[in-house]
Amino acid sequence: MASLRTYVIVRTLMTIPIVLILLTLVFIILRVMPGDPITSMVGMKAPPEYIEMLKEKAGLNKPLIIQYLDYLFGILRGDFGRSLIWGERPVLYEIFDHLPATIELTIFGFAVSVIIGLITGTIAGVRSGTKTDNALRIYSILAYATFIPWLGMMFQLIFGVYLKLLPISGRIEPSLTIDWKPVTGLYVLDGILTGRLDITIDALKHLILPSITLGIVLSGAYTRLVRANIIEVLGQDFVRAAKARGLSEIKVLRHVLKNAFIPVLTMMGLQFAILLTGAVLTETTFSWPGMGTFLLERIKYVDYTTIQGTIVFFALFVSIVNLVVDILYALIDPRIRY
Repeated sequence: MASLRTYVIVRTLMTIPIVLILLTLVFIILRVMPGDPITSMVGMKAPPEYIEMLKEKAGLNKPLIIQYLDYLFGILRGDFGRSLIWGERPVLYEIFDHLPATIELTIFGFAVSVIIGLITGTIAGVRSGTKTDNALRIYSILAYATFIPWLGMMFQLIFGVYLKLLPISGRIEPSLTIDWKPVTGLYVLDGILTGRLDITIDALKHLILPSITLGIVLSGAYTRLVRANIIEVLGQDFVRAAKARGLSEIKVLRHVLKNAFIPVLTMMGLQFAILLTGAVLTETTFSWPGMGTFLLERIKYVDYTTIQGTIVFFALFVSIVNLVVDILYALIDPRIRY
């Protein structure tokens, strides 16, 4: 127990400089990019005094070192700045308005990718060298190489346009949200919490196509990883010993999966973080009002502080997810604590 506690403390302390480096890189990259964000936003014909006023308001007329320190201390206080457009709302409020949509899509897309990947990877690993294995290996390559917008549009065309079975865009039918207030922003969960079964069902229908699109593309990596780990574990001595003692195939497979799952867990944590930060193509294809479409919109309007705050938020999130994955890894495999 003491070794686990020590490991958690050490990993937490190691995360601090990583986060600091990430924040510094975000700050530097946005400052060295060509162009003036204020001038780009208001146009070249705006009065110079108006541009200077906006720069002063955004703190962009201060020396870089002062801007950097203000930036770091602001983040420590939970202040990610204010938007330069549309009422100058705090960036954190803007993020929390769009984050639930991305989290909901991420959860369902992640679940689809893990389920498909574990099933196909396990079958391929157990039947290594067979035609089934070859077919699933080809699937993993094709799935991972598939362009998300193309796959999404194919699903929209087949299931939305031709068969008219599923909606092709948005999160929910607008008519259902009249006089309805979401609780968490996750519509499937909110429909359950508020006793609105119609909203839950409609939200699930809207999630099917984007979740399957995202899940299929990401499942290819799980298929290959699970297959490789199962083949490796099947060749270990404890598996041969278990078979020699007469254990059933199901019991042997259970032990094999447990040992093969450890590297997969690390990938699951990283994939979840990548899904949350990188579902831009899926959100754009299905007009999903999440963080991806939000960030693209603000890049279009050159909303400098919102772009910076959103990237920083994602950087912090990825670092926290990596820390949690490392801790879970230590719980599953005690050997890494030493």
